[in-house]
Amino acid sequence: MLGPLMSVAVATICGYRTQSWRPFRNVGQLVIGCSLGLYFSPEIAQLIISLWWVIVVSILWALLVGAGFGNVLYRLHGQEIPGLTRSACFFSGAIGGASEMTNLAEREKGRTDLVAAAHSLRVMLIAIVIPFGLKALGFQGNPVTGPVAKDIVPLGLCLLFALSTVVVWLLHRWGRANPWFLGGLSVSMALSLSGHTLSAVPTWMVNVSQLLIGISLGVQFSGDFIKSAPKWMLSVCIGTLCLIGVCSLFALGISQLCGIDHLTMVLGTAPGGIAEMAITAKVLHLGVPLVTTLQVCRLIAVLILVEPLYRYCYKEEAKVQTPEVV
Repeated sequence: MLGPLMSVAVATICGYRTQSWRPFRNVGQLVIGCSLGLYFSPEIAQLIISLWWVIVVSILWALLVGAGFGNVLYRLHGQEIPGLTRSACFFSGAIGGASEMTNLAEREKGRTDLVAAAHSLRVMLIAIVIPFGLKALGFQGNPVTGPVAKDIVPLGLCLLFALSTVVVWLLHRWGRANPWFLGGLSVSMALSLSGHTLSAVPTWMVNVSQLLIGISLGVQFSGDFIKSAPKWMLSVCIGTLCLIGVCSLFALGISQLCGIDHLTMVLGTAPGGIAEMAITAKVLHLGVPLVTTLQVCRLIAVLILVEPLYRYCYKEEAKVQTPEVV
């Protein structure tokens, strides 16, 4: 994932015409979701349920630091960037999906281009910094738990993908975020928890999927994209690095309380994408199920709570920016 991401990003910034076909990324996320769902055994599920309070605290922490980051962005750039509203800064700082936060900013009359740019840069930086940082420092977990399914069964694999596609279609119809990843994850996880696995996912499929996801992230960084608001992008870059630091400290504190490996908690609470952090946990032999659960629960909770939180914190701005429906 990291090689294609960085090489394509550099090529795009240098002016080369790069392109990513969205269906490729979608299929890649489906495959990754299916492969990660195989780590959810009944024993792991019991452990995760016992750590419900960790999930709740992590969600509250994500809402807090996201709101704080957005407030800092507004204080730094609220007066110097034309058309920059409180809503754009708030949803730029929120730790959620890029497309979902951009849509929320649009509903609150914020500049969607700056919101999309902030989230794209955040996800790319975290996808590079955390895996490289952990690997460079020599951190490596112990492969205590692996996927439930070990053998590749062609017919079972086809059935797994077919069932996942049906769930993806349902999630898409319901307007749910990240349907391709969550569709594959939910089907694979449900089967694993029930003890009825259909097939393992071939390693080459996982590798190709990572490559496709890396390319899709890299093509977003054109030269014009960086030059459009350089001070804004610099603030987002520095702020993201600070987020990595404070979230790592938070993960250290939580790990001391619950006895979970610190590195697993770092990935579970990192302000990055679900697929990227779960892939990193898989490669470093860390707690894939817990990382995935923390990231998924946070994404769902942020999507539900972040707009009400904005309206509660900034009632007057929300009232002015949202026209009344007659």
